Order: sequence, then C-alpha cells, then structure tokens
Amino acid sequence: MDSLTLRALTPDDAGAAAALFFRAVREGTVAHYDAAQRAAWAPAPPDPEDWRRKFAAQFGVTAWEGETLAGFVTMEGTGHLDLAFVAPEWMGRGLAARLYGALEAEARARGLTRLTSEASHLARPFLLRQGWQVIAAQQIERRGVMLENFRMEKRL
Repeated sequence: MDSLTLRALTPDDAGAAAALFFRAVREGTVAHYDAAQRAAWAPAPPDPEDWRRKFAAQFGVTAWEGETLAGFVTMEGTGHLDLAFVAPEWMGRGLAARLYGALEAEARARGLTRLTSEASHLARPFLLRQGWQVIAAQQIERRGVMLENFRMEKRL
C-alpha cells in the first residue's frame, strides 16, 4: 500500500479508468456474475472520450502504483457514488477503503448529507461495512441480460 499515490481524478485519467473498469468487471466479479452477465455489463472497455466528458462533471479519487492505475472512485455532485473499481490484483488489500475514505471526506467537505449508489453484489458488502444501508434489490437489463444490483444510501 505504501507504493500507492492517491490523487484527484482528472478527465485525462479516462483511458486508464476505462481499461481498469473492463478488467475489474470481467475478472474481478467472477464470483458474483456469470460470463453472460459480465459480458453484458462490460462488452468492451468504455470509450475514453465518453468517460472524459463524464469525469469533467464528477469528483473522483485515483490510486496509482507508478504509472499504473490501481483503482478509482467517482461521485456526482448530488452525492451519487457512480463508479468504484479496483484492479483485480489489488482486490482485498484495503485499497477500496482508502479510495472510499477520501471520497466520503470530500462529500462531507462539500456539505453533502446523503450518498447514494447502485451497488453490485461485490460492492454491497463493502458499502455495508462503510455504514451504508440497502434500500432495495433491483433487476436491471444490460444488452438483453438481467443483472441484480442494490440501491443503497448513507446518511452523512
């Protein structure tokens, strides 16, 4: 963990984040979603230009090991936790907690009183440990395939 540098997300991080997202979904969620679900969720890495525009309107935190992105989280101005992904080789090592802690500190500094998210099966237990509550399980359709996720919130 000492080899990691945390810094604010910038639109220039879009390419690295899109590639990490694809790996995290395809490799990191194997225990929670089948191959068809993972392919529907992430059929290819997202277009970095789309994410560049998205990141320009969001706050986020990144973790880097040298020039390699290890993880990132993003939040919309409303307090909606949008993206939270860690590279498969960093899963289970405390990186998500470091990233999330920095994001929640920023949310509090901005005066937000509530955070929301639509969490995957993998993210749900992590967010529960951070004091979040499940509001409802929901079925969403991606490319004709049903995926379950969880509407969650945390009061700050």
